Order: sequence, then C-alpha cells, then structure tokens
Amino acid sequence: MKFIEDITKIFDQLQVLLSSFQFSDFLDICLVAFVVYNVVKFVRGNRAFQLFKGILLFAVAYAVITFLDMQASEFIFSNIIISNAVVFLIVIFAPEIRHALESMGRNGLSGISFLNFSKSSREVANEKINAMITEVCRSVSAMSESKTGALIVFERRTLLGSIIETGTAVDALATEELIGTIFFPKTPLHDGAAIIRADRVAAAGCILPLTHNNELSKELGTRHRAAIGMSEESDAIIVVVSEETGSISFVRKGAILRRLTASELRENLQKYLIEKDDRRKNNIFDKYTIKARKKLRRKFRKKK
Repeated sequence: MKFIEDITKIFDQLQVLLSSFQFSDFLDICLVAFVVYNVVKFVRGNRAFQLFKGILLFAVAYAVITFLDMQASEFIFSNIIISNAVVFLIVIFAPEIRHALESMGRNGLSGISFLNFSKSSREVANEKINAMITEVCRSVSAMSESKTGALIVFERRTLLGSIIETGTAVDALATEELIGTIFFPKTPLHDGAAIIRADRVAAAGCILPLTHNNELSKELGTRHRAAIGMSEESDAIIVVVSEETGSISFVRKGAILRRLTASELRENLQKYLIEKDDRRKNNIFDKYTIKARKKLRRKFRKKK
C-alpha cells in the first residue's frame, strides 16, 4: 500500500508541475540544454579537458581543507579564490570564449543547428568536409607531381589532442595553398604531420607514433611507418605523399593502399569522412512514395 501511495504522490506532483508549466519554462529548458551541450562539446577538446581536471582537483582540495577545518587555508580559498572564481574562469578560458563569440558573430543564428531549418547540421558539415576533401586532393595531386613529401592526418571519432600538442597550432581552414605551404621543402613544419579536424587544419609539424610491425616492406619510409602507427592507435585516416616517388598512399586501421590517383584518393576520403544519412531508408513515407512512383511508371509503360 505504501508503494501505491508513493506513486500516487509522484503523479500528483507531476500534475501540479504540468499545470503551472508555461512556454517560458520550455524556452528555459531549451536554453539550458543548449548551453550544457556546447559546454560538453567544448570540454571534449584536450586543453579544456585538462583545465577542468585541474579545477576538479582544486575543488577536492577545498573539500579536504573544509573537512579538516584548516582555517588559514580555508580563508584564502573562500575569500580570495572562490569569491573571484568567475573572473579566474574568464581569464583562463579567454581565447576559447573569444573564439566562440566570434563564431556566433560570423554565423548568427544559422550557426545554431536546431534553428537552421533549410539544412540539417549533418548536411552542412558534409558540405564543408566535401569542400575540404577537394582542396586536399588538389594539394596532394600537386605535391605528388613535384615529389614533395607530405603526411596528413584526418581526425575522426578518436580525438587527437595529445598529438596536436606535439606540433604547432594552426586552426585555419584547410585550403590547397595552406597545405602546400605547410609541406613546402625547408620550411620548419614540413617534416611533421598536419592534423585536420573537421574542415580545418588544427596543427602542423606534429609527431606521430611509429608502427611496431616488423613485417612491413622495407620500401616504406618513416612517413609511411608513422602513418600506419597512427592508424593502429586510432580510427584516424592518413594520407601520405612519398618524397622519393611522389606516390599517394591511403592508410586506415593499419592497412595501406599505395599508388593511388587523385580521383581514387577522393573516393576513399569521401567514403570514410562524409557521414551518410540513412533516414530516408527508414522513412515510411519515402518508401510509400517510391512504390507509388514505380506503379505509375509501370502503368505509363503499359499505355505506351
């Protein structure tokens, strides 16, 4: 009986909440959800994650100080640090906050995915990635002709923050000219790897882990072994241009495809980097319209 009474009380409380629920409450929930989503997305980056780990450690230290009643330390924490926590956070995350505000200023409301009714966020992202692939293929083709060595890593689900930290931050749109400049001989960054995150070059001159596979062909140089090693430790896709032969290689999950043409490289990059939307296959309305079209075509052919 007590269990039934508890359930009844819960339903009564829900009815009270729903009766007082207004449209402003719905907007409030959406705003909070949007902020939380973007904070989580922001924290997933390597640098922000490390900073938040430091803040968490700081909070644990304050809890220990409070529990042990360490008055001098508690005074410093509460009156100097915690009272100015907002200011400290703004100072620490100033570059990221500025970047976010600049992005909002450039894109306006169209940058918010759930307010963009013309195209889904996936379609917009795929268009950007497809444009990036075009630029990369042009640059790789030019470097292949001139026998300019290159090592390009495409980040996927496995975040490569630790690899990015080994190089020089770039954070620029991936273009044919930028990639060609990075790998131009005798420049400071040409020996390392360029990391592409989404449609932007995140860093250049990065150091990749070498593979421990001793069964590889001796023809493969350091760039190819680094590409295979990177693909063994993550789901990243790596493109290599040989400095000796100018051949283009495509590396994924420890396997390497060599001597590719620019068109073959494009096909492979589009296959693994562009997310395909399968919603149409599962849409009952689309299935019905496809069947109806087929019936109409059959009737039209019979009439002919």
